[in-house]
Amino acid sequence: MSAEYATFGLAPAMRAGGVLVNGDYQVHRDFVDFIVDGRPLLFQLSDLDAVSPLASDVPPSIFTAQVRSLLLETDAPLPGGRYVIYGCPECEDLACGAVTAVIEKEGADYIWRDFAWQTDEQADLELNGYHGIGPFRFHGADYRAALDSLLSSGTASPRRRVLLIGARVALLAKLAAALRAIGIGADIAHDADGVPADELRGYGAVAFGRAIGEAERASVRRAFDRAGVDVTYVNGLAPIVPLLVAQIEHALDRSPEDQRRLTRLVAADGEAGVEVTSPCRVRLTAYRLDRFFRTQAQEVFDGVLEAGRHRIPLDARAVKGEAFVVARTSGSVLVEAMAHGRAAGGSR
Repeated sequence: MSAEYATFGLAPAMRAGGVLVNGDYQVHRDFVDFIVDGRPLLFQLSDLDAVSPLASDVPPSIFTAQVRSLLLETDAPLPGGRYVIYGCPECEDLACGAVTAVIEKEGADYIWRDFAWQTDEQADLELNGYHGIGPFRFHGADYRAALDSLLSSGTASPRRRVLLIGARVALLAKLAAALRAIGIGADIAHDADGVPADELRGYGAVAFGRAIGEAERASVRRAFDRAGVDVTYVNGLAPIVPLLVAQIEHALDRSPEDQRRLTRLVAADGEAGVEVTSPCRVRLTAYRLDRFFRTQAQEVFDGVLEAGRHRIPLDARAVKGEAFVVARTSGSVLVEAMAHGRAAGGSR
């Protein structure tokens, strides 16, 4: 069949977990995304909360099977030579909906065609086809090399574990429980002195409470430096569990910055400045502590934004005093403290 050549690559990505305003949990998922002609294929589809079958939090045998399947070394899992390209991040049930495509070989080349949204065994291209996507023809050598590299590297599972260091034990316990509920490991400690290097290598981030002084923070950083471990340090903005979870989610994002959908958040004087690189759903949530130190949370925006910069007015009551704004797409989270006395920036 005729199809123009496209470049094929892979890049780490995540489905951002979190604690939602209604108290529900959204599970964190790490996966490897398909990069077609320099952009994540997921961004070229409609805004989906989905992950590729190359998820790093499934057993290695399953991961290996998915790679072999994409190389056409096993039979297609769906009729008509169709393969799941993106599926539900919560489960593997086709009934939840999945993006599928026919994958076939022509000579040495691999071709992806007839993309569709599928909820049962048969795809209806007339009704649910992605008519503007593909077909893509990939050079066989490049395609195989990219997928084979996942197997030779042992899938490079991310360090999805966080060390929590703070003075408020009850808060840390609630934070650790929330992180574990969305699939992120969490341990609580006073410091990192005497912890073996092998144990420190299991952490992807360290989160400090506001009461931890600079001397204590420096001691922890030295311990990780001695162990040769590169981690991201998170300075907790406020004793608000969903806010801290969002900060940690951002810290654990290992996707290349130039492949992210949500790239900018500024919060100032009652409005938010948001930048996205492709059309997507964006949710903004405001958090603050009231005078009785109770957490107040309000969803202040939920809508689809086109690519570019946007100024979004916020409910003044939700962001008064010391307040914080969390911006969330399906794959990214950004957090900012509300600043007063400067503009949030405009669209362009």
